Amino acid sequence: QVQLVESGGGLVQPGGSLRLSCVASASIFRDSDMGWYRQAPGKERELVARVSSGGSTNYADSVKGRFTISRDNAKKTVYLQMNSLEPEDTAVYYCNLHQPVLAMNDWGKGTLVTVSS
Repeated sequence: QVQLVESGGGLVQPGGSLRLSCVASASIFRDSDMGWYRQAPGKERELVARVSSGGSTNYADSVKGRFTISRDNAKKTVYLQMNSLEPEDTAVYYCNLHQPVLAMNDWGKGTLVTVSS
């Protein structure tokens, strides 16, 4: 199991920005698809953004144009740059590592993002 540690959450005003980071404990990171998910109170966990091992990205419609996912394989880190934050973005954000060949699907413990004035 790969350990994933998220950081960068916090309280921000509407329209503000935050950058989340997720550091992986193993070099399999390089060959894994990485994703950011979020879960708001009373709602199911949903995909926010994903970056493949080859660098392809996809985003939820609700964050397109505002959020950017990126990865640094040398640092075994995936980032989520969040701009123009809205109260609806308030949630616990989770990092996910998915390596289908090795049947790996690991999660971090999450970091809380609160968007409020």
